[in-house]
Amino acid sequence: MAYNVIEVRGVIKDFGDTRAVDEVDLTVRAGELFGLIGHNGAGKTTLFKLLLGLLPPNRGDIHIAGQPAHGEAFRQVRRGIGYLPESLALYDNLSGLETLRFFARLKGADPASCPSLLAKVGLAAAARRRVRGYSKGMRQRLGFAQALLGSPRLLILDEPTNGLDPQGIREFYQILRELRERGVTVLLSSHILAEIQLRVDRLALMRTGKIQALGTVHELRAALNLPLDFQVTLGPGAVESLQRALARQPGASLRLDGDTAHVRCPREHKMAVLTLLTSLDRAILDLQIREPSLEDIFLGYSDAA
Repeated sequence: MAYNVIEVRGVIKDFGDTRAVDEVDLTVRAGELFGLIGHNGAGKTTLFKLLLGLLPPNRGDIHIAGQPAHGEAFRQVRRGIGYLPESLALYDNLSGLETLRFFARLKGADPASCPSLLAKVGLAAAARRRVRGYSKGMRQRLGFAQALLGSPRLLILDEPTNGLDPQGIREFYQILRELRERGVTVLLSSHILAEIQLRVDRLALMRTGKIQALGTVHELRAALNLPLDFQVTLGPGAVESLQRALARQPGASLRLDGDTAHVRCPREHKMAVLTLLTSLDRAILDLQIREPSLEDIFLGYSDAA
């Protein structure tokens, strides 16, 4: 049975009169890919810094790999954590390889691993180029490489795909999949909700310092009971048949857009509406069911607050 790598109980963090983290309870299991989402200023980055021991909580307890996130014993635990901040400071006069070797010395990692790490994140050809000539995406790849130094067992990644192109994003998540298969735990935040929707095991939604919702995408979707959308491509003269059929279906609504009809219904009526649509036979040329996306879920919880 997987144990909890991260355990947060009743944590509060204040900055003067501002409460950045408010009574947060959170657990992340070993080998889990866990997402943290929320508006700007929701408290995500502050929570990351609390987990890393960079900030002390005003109240509450944080344990990482069974150790409190403070004190001398935690220094050794922190060596097994890879961290990519949202904004990583780099020295423009150093090359990518020199930069990574610099971070390796700070972390006590083997500098000999640096060339292979740069190759892993797609920077082998730019290893000896000065960082001042790196694009935003290349800087992000270099930041990811430094987070991987020392083969960490826990990765904490703050907006890790910021600046990456679609190919870079795909390669990034491929690396995370490989790490998960080796038991590495990953906690990441992202504003690109469509990107993480099918990739995280569970996620938490933060709002004004609190955990507003927690679970799998399916669990969060079910808790909100958001309606389903059917996108229907209509055959010639099918509009009236569809309108008559839907008039007998409680809770269903119809919006027409040329030869495409958009049918919305409560989730509990999904099978009834699907049966109704397929019974129209040749009047329906194509049919797609759109489940609420993670963005819909995020906005649903925001509207409910």
